Amino acid sequence: MNEPHCQLGLFRIAGVLTGRLRPHSLPQGLRAPLSTMCQRSGVAQTPGGAAPGRRHGPRGGGTGWGGRAAPRGSELRGFQEGGAGRGAEDPGGAGCLPGSAALGLRLLGSGRQPRRGRPSVSPRVPGRACLALPLAPLVPAPAAPAFGPAPWRAGPMAPQRRGAPKAPEGSGTAERRRPSSVKSARAPREVRRRWPRAAALGAGAALAALLLWGGLAGEDGVTEVLAHRGEVLPGRFIEVPCSEDYNSHRRFEGCSPIKCGRGITDAVITRDEARRVRSIAEKGLSLGGSDGGASILDLHSGALSVGKHFVNLYRYFGDNVENIFSQEDFRVYRDVRQKVQLAIAQAFGISASSLYLTKPTFFSRINSTEARTAHDEYWHAHVDKVTYGSFDYTSLLYLSDYLDDFGGGRFVFMEEGANRTVEPRAGRVSFFTSGSENLHRVERVRWGTRYAVTIAFTCNPDHSIADPAFT
Repeated sequence: MNEPHCQLGLFRIAGVLTGRLRPHSLPQGLRAPLSTMCQRSGVAQTPGGAAPGRRHGPRGGGTGWGGRAAPRGSELRGFQEGGAGRGAEDPGGAGCLPGSAALGLRLLGSGRQPRRGRPSVSPRVPGRACLALPLAPLVPAPAAPAFGPAPWRAGPMAPQRRGAPKAPEGSGTAERRRPSSVKSARAPREVRRRWPRAAALGAGAALAALLLWGGLAGEDGVTEVLAHRGEVLPGRFIEVPCSEDYNSHRRFEGCSPIKCGRGITDAVITRDEARRVRSIAEKGLSLGGSDGGASILDLHSGALSVGKHFVNLYRYFGDNVENIFSQEDFRVYRDVRQKVQLAIAQAFGISASSLYLTKPTFFSRINSTEARTAHDEYWHAHVDKVTYGSFDYTSLLYLSDYLDDFGGGRFVFMEEGANRTVEPRAGRVSFFTSGSENLHRVERVRWGTRYAVTIAFTCNPDHSIADPAFT
């Protein structure tokens, strides 16, 4: 065997080990040491540099490149299929190489396959060792390190499709060549990563909606609106059983509550009358006002909130009160009070003349300022008959509009399991019997200013008060 055949055999083995199957694709740095190994092994040269024996590969054709000429400039140009020709030194076609560098090249050519197992030394050429390798094809192992050529292992022959070279990890080419099955496998993982986030966002949105609904529905879970702000009610009455609160007070035949309940009407006081009554409240409250969120003006007793205290309006300003209020203001106030009194009498089936105005009857101005004293904490639930023993019938005339002039501040009748609210509307009158059957509260005002006037009536003439007037 000559030196070129030695080189060809070593080149092919090196190509298998490095993943470069064609000899001419080996780098120059690897080919030179292999040539030196063949020169040192003392191979015999034949005349003309050709190997003895058959000059054709397994398929013939006079070339060792599958019927193609060796590439120009290649060190193997003009030589036969590496180690496949049969010569005097290699009659079996094993392609033996000299010395310890000789390996059987049957895996690259054709010929009789030796026994599988450990490579055996062939005695065909004296002084030269020939290792007959198994003929089983070399196939890539399942996983290849990213930093070098893929390892090879022996396995059964199977038709395989040669794919494009593997691109480095993280490159755009690798991503574009990634099979759709890998993308499909990645999709469930992406879904699993995203669903907790989506669930958290959904839960947050649901909680926000619940809180918003709770804020709009009322702080204590209003379940029914008796009167919406957009409604114009000619009259609505709801009868409820009377409590025993009236039994501990002197009863007046034809006046003390026997029929109990609550009513709402928008047909008693016009919006223009409500505007004129509100102007009275604004003029009086402009003289003082509470440091907290609730200010009071009582035209009957003269009580006016100033800072954290109350002063008597008539004593404090004396004769200057006539420069603040007019006789017309007091007349409008009296006419409105009489209309409300008549509406209550008709709703409960009693005589209007048996009802008397009682104290406290007052204007209220409520805003969102933080409470400074107990008088500013208007939002607590209470019973008028318990708080003020003289009350038998309570009424409220609203002087501003819910959601137009203020937010919050709705009137709430509190019942077991079902609270019912009245949304204020300028000119709307809400009235009810004053016992425990009508436990109630006012929602906190969240923004704006809420104006109303509370007008209370009693059946006991001893607790009556007169209408305001200049003395």
